Amino acid sequence: MKTRLLAAVVVIVVLAGLGWGALRLVQATGPSKGAEIPTTTVKKGRVTITVAARGELQGGNSEMLVVPQAGGGDMAITYLREPGELVNQGDLIAQFDTTQQEYNQREAEADLAEAEQQVIKAEADAQATLEDARYQTISTAADVKIAELEVHKNPILPAIDARRNDIALLAAKNRQQQAVRDYETRKATVGAGISIQKANVEKARIQAQNAQRIIDSMTVKAKTAGYVHIQQNTNQNMLYTGQQLPQFQVGDTLRAGQAVAQIPDMHNWEVAASIPELDRGHLEPGLKVTIRAAAIPGRQFKGHIKTLGGTMGSSWDRRFECRIALDETGPELRPGMSSNILITVESLDDVFWLPSQALFESDNRAFVYLRNADSFITRDVKLVRRSESQAVITGLNEGDVVALSSPDQQQAKSGKSGQQDGGGVMKALQK
Repeated sequence: MKTRLLAAVVVIVVLAGLGWGALRLVQATGPSKGAEIPTTTVKKGRVTITVAARGELQGGNSEMLVVPQAGGGDMAITYLREPGELVNQGDLIAQFDTTQQEYNQREAEADLAEAEQQVIKAEADAQATLEDARYQTISTAADVKIAELEVHKNPILPAIDARRNDIALLAAKNRQQQAVRDYETRKATVGAGISIQKANVEKARIQAQNAQRIIDSMTVKAKTAGYVHIQQNTNQNMLYTGQQLPQFQVGDTLRAGQAVAQIPDMHNWEVAASIPELDRGHLEPGLKVTIRAAAIPGRQFKGHIKTLGGTMGSSWDRRFECRIALDETGPELRPGMSSNILITVESLDDVFWLPSQALFESDNRAFVYLRNADSFITRDVKLVRRSESQAVITGLNEGDVVALSSPDQQQAKSGKSGQQDGGGVMKALQK
């Protein structure tokens, strides 16, 4: 009896110990009473509103080299300068395949030679025709003289013979008049024929000159000195979706009017930067900019905003192009260099500010989570200025503690995590 009682007490004690241990384990792994929320304090002082971005260095007023108008069709590149190569005025930049144009030129030159021969032949034929017509005028004039001499015999001739002489003279004069008219007509006609052949010569000469001009235009030369910047091959959009397009190279084909390269003006540098739409309201042409080229450490250049482009992009990443003109340059600058830009918008003195992530906006109101004793309460504030890293506000005091993230969301995440862990422990105990 005592043995059974002792065994029962031992079992009860063991079960109680196991229950107490399980309770402690659940409490230890369960959700904490207060989740750790990062905070910051409101500060007062001078705030410089800036906009930072990244862009690409480009030459201002660049000379764009395009594919010439060569009668349509794609043209293949047979020679092309290396990207970044320094060239002087008049240097060859690109050469296109001129096989078809050279054939057209030979055809035009052959047509020109044939037309010139036709002029020579027309002039010779005209000379022969005119000589024949002139001979006819001379011959008929001689016939008239002979007929007139015969008429002089009429007084001593019978009437019928005299009448025959008068008729012969009249006929000779008619033939002479017709010969003179034919000579004038042939002279005018021959001149018109020669003019037509000479017009054909000019037409063929223009075609030959145009063919030569097209061939010359397919040799693209630099009009100014500078560094060659080869353009991207936009003809391969379908092959490089989502990737950076390659630059043109020898063997690629281009359309007439398409840009193949550019030579930036070394005295007028620009930076093309893509900036989020949120910062557009802060910017305007003329604002001062600091530019640092990634390839030139320890050196910065001064500039100013030149133009602000249109907004584009997806609804969740709207951006606009900002072009920045450099006020100072250096010989070490090269087109295509990645550059970090810092735009100084304005400076505000004696203002209250906090990190941008501590300011929340919803339903056209701005608010913060202000610490009050052991909890956080929402407090509406007025937003004066906001940049990527700082927000200038009114409605708080210096030293106020605000949350850097939403306490409700933080506690919800912590509670959900604790429930999942606690459930897992209980399941483990049940097993």
